[in-house]
Amino acid sequence: MKVLHVNAGLENGGGLSHIVNLLTEAKNEGENFELLTLAEGPVAQAARAKGITTHVLGANSRYDLASLRKLTKFINDGNYDIVHTHGARANLFLSLIHKKIKATWCITVHSDPYLDFEGRGILGKIFTKLNLRALRKADCIFAVTNRFAQLLINKAQVDKNKVHVIYNGIFFHSDSEIPAKYEHTYFNIINVARTEKVKGQELLLKAVKKLDDQHIRLHIAGDGSQLEALKALTRQLDMAPQVTFHGFMTHHQLSGLYKRIDLAVLTSYSESFPLVLLEATDNLIPILSTDVGDIHKMIPGPEYGFIAKTGDIDSIAKVIGEAVDKSNKELRQIANNEKRYAEEHFSVRNQLETIQKVYDTLSENV
Repeated sequence: MKVLHVNAGLENGGGLSHIVNLLTEAKNEGENFELLTLAEGPVAQAARAKGITTHVLGANSRYDLASLRKLTKFINDGNYDIVHTHGARANLFLSLIHKKIKATWCITVHSDPYLDFEGRGILGKIFTKLNLRALRKADCIFAVTNRFAQLLINKAQVDKNKVHVIYNGIFFHSDSEIPAKYEHTYFNIINVARTEKVKGQELLLKAVKKLDDQHIRLHIAGDGSQLEALKALTRQLDMAPQVTFHGFMTHHQLSGLYKRIDLAVLTSYSESFPLVLLEATDNLIPILSTDVGDIHKMIPGPEYGFIAKTGDIDSIAKVIGEAVDKSNKELRQIANNEKRYAEEHFSVRNQLETIQKVYDTLSENV
């Protein structure tokens, strides 16, 4: 079976990791998966570095519709059985040509389609409608949480028979491959996320301020439209000595920082199935999240991690305080429990097997 995965190519977060990890595992398993990005960028670069067969369409702008004819020809000439899109832009392009291609069309929904363009005015509303229309047209939808699957079926009116749940996975390392932790003075918390409103870093800053504990240090690793506003809020809260803004960090840079981190925290208003928490888990760091996505699948009980109420500063502060009050031994045990559990349930191999079963069913029905 010949499969083409399509993405805009400018992704630089969880979506990039999902695509590249999945195609890397497919390559390792000898599957015929290729990648096409609409533009040169981080996704194509990361895929090439992993030895994945990678093509770039060369769209001249974000919505260069003149590229549609080129895309149609590329897909049909390539004799692909399945075309699998990731992201609203790729979904839009395929929705405009899907009747002209021979391949079956699948989409992975990585995030809440009603929030993807939030805060972008009238254009955001138009793109939201176009993306929802694309989701209804596709032959198959993979949702990365059950919550998203139900949202697509009940609110977006996608045919329930087309919707399948897949959970994100990563490549886990053996504990001996994980760098040893440094001795450090403070209780160090890390938040790895784009600095956008949906990620809720302002809640995290206010929760740490509420705890009024100078022993806590917060590291925010991410870039985005809210970065300067968050820096201003930090100054306003008189927290500058406690907070470090690192900007975007590569996996290699993060692995260095993880050596002195005690807790990984996401305080998002909406998430799918956050890879950054799985990556922290791989590094034997306890994790804390707001109650978003299918987080209870990732953290099934208090012995595996911490969950706070979404959008609730008091709850976030309370749960962070509980983590801070635990001994190093207790935190190590929680991190170890979570890693053993996650390795068993959320590997890239598990994810690939689930997707391939759906591909096989689609091929039988062609």
